[in-house]
Amino acid sequence: MGNSLYKQLVAQAKVLYAAEDILASARLKELYECSELLRRTRTRAEDIVLEARMMLAEAERHGDPERIVALSAQVDQARAAYDKVLDAYVTLCCRIHEEQKALLDDGLSGVA
Repeated sequence: MGNSLYKQLVAQAKVLYAAEDILASARLKELYECSELLRRTRTRAEDIVLEARMMLAEAERHGDPERIVALSAQVDQARAAYDKVLDAYVTLCCRIHEEQKALLDDGLSGVA
């Protein structure tokens, strides 16, 4: 009887570990998908900053003070938006690293 109970507990523990691995893998997959979207957004935000800087440089070459003021503000806004996207991207990459480490640690502790 004790042996049968032990086997049931071991089987249930295996199922529980498998379920936890599935959930962790799904969570990690979602994080990767989010990071890909943020990576594309970050690239586009970087392009917008560069375009705004180029337009500002052109206005400065032409000596157009009104455009210079307006484009300077746009460059600042674009840079602030880029910084927010970059911060989110870095935060998400750190979270992915933590999740991977947790999966690895759990996998190693499950072996021990």
